[in-house]
Amino acid sequence: MPVGVFDSGLGGLTVYRGIQERMPDLKLSYIGDNMHAPYGVRDADDIYNLTCRSVERLWDEGCNLAILACNTATAVACKRMQEEWVPKDKRVLGVFVPLIEALTERDWGDNSAPREVAVKQVALFATPATVASRAFQRELAFRAVGVDVEAQPCAGLVDALEDNDLELAEAMVRSHVTALKRRMPNPQSAILGCTHYPILEHVFQSALGDDVKVFSQANIVAASLEDYLKRHPDMVGTDTEGRFLTTGDPQAVSDAATRFLSKSLRFEAA
Repeated sequence: MPVGVFDSGLGGLTVYRGIQERMPDLKLSYIGDNMHAPYGVRDADDIYNLTCRSVERLWDEGCNLAILACNTATAVACKRMQEEWVPKDKRVLGVFVPLIEALTERDWGDNSAPREVAVKQVALFATPATVASRAFQRELAFRAVGVDVEAQPCAGLVDALEDNDLELAEAMVRSHVTALKRRMPNPQSAILGCTHYPILEHVFQSALGDDVKVFSQANIVAASLEDYLKRHPDMVGTDTEGRFLTTGDPQAVSDAATRFLSKSLRFEAA
């Protein structure tokens, strides 16, 4: 049984790569809902229904565990899926909690009361749907008090990255950072709240300044998954090869994914 990785498009490949680098023997199946990307401009019910449909396809691949390597799906759909939809023998995990645990320096499963943490001002860069959901702020409030979060909806950035228009994407990053810093001039940390954004982490860092600690998700989620699988070995097997699946055009997505990760990838129709 492979572990499933889902994203609305190509961004989840940064998480896929982080997991593969940390656990090279782990079999992974990836599905991108490229036909319906981007999710960041869709309403909550649409995001929920589309996410369930893709995760169900991962169940068909033999996965028992699916990682929502999409911040929009995590923010809007994950909790509802866990409460209403996921079968008892399956698991769906999002990408917010590992990031917040890293930010607040908490161990996995630390459910103690919220407490003061070192970071007081946090900049969040995310899709409009993730920002509107306020899911990051909700999860953070379970673990920390006294943290001011300023969120910047980065409309259009995912589209530019999916189109491989890096010149436009870099200009958009600088514009979004400038807009946020008008409202929060001196953030201590910045959260890249979309799995597409690590491709431009160096641009965010340059625009924010060297004194701002930038958190992106690939390595954080990979470390959290490794810890989870040690405690839940029944969630993974060793006898099935993973695949790359897409709801879009397989050749076009393969070409775009190869450019995105600078590594040859071959997608099949989901």
